[in-house]
Amino acid sequence: MTTLFIRETRRLKAALSSIDRQTAFVLVAAGALVILQDAVGSRRLFLSELASYFPDSWRGLMSWAWWFGVQGITGFVLPVAALVLLFRRPPASIGLGAGDWHFALFIAAIYVPIVIAGTWFLSDSLAFQSQYPHYHPASASWTIFALYEFIFLFYWIGWEYLWRGFVLFGTAHTLGLYAIFVQAVPFTILHLDKPLAEAVLSLVGGIALGALVWRCGSFWIAVPIHATQMMALDFWCTMRIRTGASGVGIDALLDAFGG
Repeated sequence: MTTLFIRETRRLKAALSSIDRQTAFVLVAAGALVILQDAVGSRRLFLSELASYFPDSWRGLMSWAWWFGVQGITGFVLPVAALVLLFRRPPASIGLGAGDWHFALFIAAIYVPIVIAGTWFLSDSLAFQSQYPHYHPASASWTIFALYEFIFLFYWIGWEYLWRGFVLFGTAHTLGLYAIFVQAVPFTILHLDKPLAEAVLSLVGGIALGALVWRCGSFWIAVPIHATQMMALDFWCTMRIRTGASGVGIDALLDAFGG
């Protein structure tokens, strides 16, 4: 029995000594950060525990700000701090540099117009207009709309960096190109409550976006690629709600802009 214990202890020590500490930390921490976000970052928690500290007129927007802000902290601030302070990683090596910004701008220039046009068509649906923006009062005030979208951007930075920055660049030195596929798995799992088509697209999109970030050497391109579709949909739905514009042709577009 003693011999078995000693042998297994030695095997455990040998196994632990072969593990790259940063890679292990990143993979475990990513899961822990998702749990933390879910535990303290929900709008439900804000409305039940924190809303009373704010004026009634602020509570709706603040509940979204809480959710978006906690995502930004758990997905961006804490991961960056961990890699820079604990593992002494230079910012550029963890996806925070400019990377190949010429290529990134080229891709964005192709992608963004397509998304803006596509979301214009989607926004003609009353089902979409009833859902976007998620904070519906934003459609009645451009000031509130701007505030909502600004804090929404912080959410996207946190959401994208956790996977396309922290996990991708935090494990790349040991996993190589396989890090692209590794970061796409939890990203897909977090879309399981979405419609089937969206869940499938999250897997394809997660791999594609990871590959794009790897190619650019910077996570920043992931933010406009992912956020533009939601922000554009918010904008078009707001324009239609405010003006009553209906249809997808040029006349509808002119109506939406008050023409």
